[in-house]
Amino acid sequence: LYWPEEEDGDRDKSPTLMWIFKKLSILARREAARTPKNPLKRSCIFKFLGAIAVDLGKDRVKPYLSTIISPLHRELNSTYAEQDPTLKNLSQEIIELLKKLVGLETFALAFSAVQKEASHKRGIRKQKKAMQAVANPDIAARKKLKKHKNKIEAKKRKIEFLRPDYKAKKKRSHILKEFTEAE
Repeated sequence: LYWPEEEDGDRDKSPTLMWIFKKLSILARREAARTPKNPLKRSCIFKFLGAIAVDLGKDRVKPYLSTIISPLHRELNSTYAEQDPTLKNLSQEIIELLKKLVGLETFALAFSAVQKEASHKRGIRKQKKAMQAVANPDIAARKKLKKHKNKIEAKKRKIEFLRPDYKAKKKRSHILKEFTEAE
């Protein structure tokens, strides 16, 4: 972890609580994106966030509430198929703990702010992807072909897993080369 720098560049100042919460949130997000099957860091981070929230108390936790809720919200709304149910339960427990700690109204405001921010970021990413498809149609076409190819391969792997005696035919890669050369 890097320490927050002051404007004049000194590193003598100790990290603030907000900085620690943000760094932990980033760590949880990275682990969820890169290694979703390994929930160790996220569970430790969630437990730490819950413990600090309880230790801070009702009034002192309010400024940090949306920062604490953000990684929990991401975990609750995850669409990952092989998601660890204990991690989802832990995040739900901490959400309930925060509700009781700060009150339903304050929690609802913070939670809705986190939801709005997440949906806004999702919308921006979707819009950027659509703009990219219009600006560079050849790249978009290649991505679409790759996605389709990966989908077919995943279907074949699933069939092979369900029926071990079945062997799916492997496509020859020269078909894609001919397609790209034709353009």
